[in-house]
Amino acid sequence: MAFNFESLRIWHDVMDLNDKILKVTKNYFPKDEMFILTSQIKKAADSIVLNIAEGCTGQTNPVFKNFLSYSLRSGIEVISFILLTRRRDYITAKIFRELYDDIEMLSKKITALRKTL
Repeated sequence: MAFNFESLRIWHDVMDLNDKILKVTKNYFPKDEMFILTSQIKKAADSIVLNIAEGCTGQTNPVFKNFLSYSLRSGIEVISFILLTRRRDYITAKIFRELYDDIEMLSKKITALRKTL
C-alpha cells in the first residue's frame, strides 16, 4: 500500500459505508432528490473518508486529530440525513437501523483512534 491511510482499518470501514450509502441512494431515494438530499448525503459520507485520508498523510498528530474531528462531524451529518430519509419514508426501518448502527460504530472507532494520538 502506497499511502498511510490505506493501512488504516477505519478507512476501509468508512469506504464500505460509502458503498452502502451509494446503493441506498440509487435504490431508494426518489429521483427528485437526486440533486438535493442524494447529493448531500453522498458528499457527507465522502467527507468522512477523505478527512481520514488527508489527516493521516504526512500530518502531525494534532493535525490528524483535527481531521478526525472533521470526519466525526461529517458522520453526524450522515446520521441527520438518514433520519430525514426515514422520516420521509424513503428507507425502511431495517435499512435505517443498519446505516445508523454502522455510523455509530464508525464514530466510536474514529473517536478511539483520535484518543490514541
